[in-house]
Amino acid sequence: MTAPSGEHRRALLAFVATQILPHEHDLRRWLKRLGVKAHELDDIVQEVYCRLLRLDRFDHIADGRAYLFRAARNVVLEQVRKSRIVSMMTVQNIDDLGIADLGPSPEASVSSRAELDRVLDLIKGLPERCRMVFELRKINGLSQAETARALHITENVVEKETAKGLSLLLQRMADTPAPRRAAPAAFGAVHAAD
Repeated sequence: MTAPSGEHRRALLAFVATQILPHEHDLRRWLKRLGVKAHELDDIVQEVYCRLLRLDRFDHIADGRAYLFRAARNVVLEQVRKSRIVSMMTVQNIDDLGIADLGPSPEASVSSRAELDRVLDLIKGLPERCRMVFELRKINGLSQAETARALHITENVVEKETAKGLSLLLQRMADTPAPRRAAPAAFGAVHAAD
C-alpha cells in the first residue's frame, strides 16, 4: 500500500467528517442494543475509524451510514470469532447484526435530497469558468491535470478556481439558510378547503 497523497488524505478526512461522523451516535446506540459492553464500545468505534482511514479509495462508498454500520458489524463479528468467552447477551443478539436497517431514514433521505438540490443550484450560480472547473473536479472527479487539459487552462488556474468555487459555495450556503421543511399536519387535522 502506498502512502496516500495529501489531497487524497484531505478528501478522505472530509468524507469521514461529513458522511461518517454524523452517524457515530446512532452506531453507538445500535451497538449498545446489541449488548456490546461500554468498555468495548470505544474500541469497536475506534477500529472502524482506523479501517476507514486506511482505505486507498473511498469513491465506492455510496452510503456512508450503511458502510459505517457494516464495518462495525464486521468488527463485532471478528471479536466474537476471536473471543473464547462470549456473553449470553451477545449470543442472543448475534442475529441482529444481520438485520440492522443500514439505510438512512425517510426523513434523512428527503432532507439530504433537498440539501443536494440546494447545493447544485448554488453551483449553477458560480461564474462560468469557476463552475466548469468545480463541476469537473468535484462532481465528475477529474484530477487537476485532467481538468486543466479538458478546459485548456493551467493546473494553477484549476487550483485557484476550485478554491474560489468552494469558498463562494460555503459563503452562499452560510448567507442563504436552507429551506425549512414544513411541519407535518397534525393527525386528524381538518383542512378548511370546503
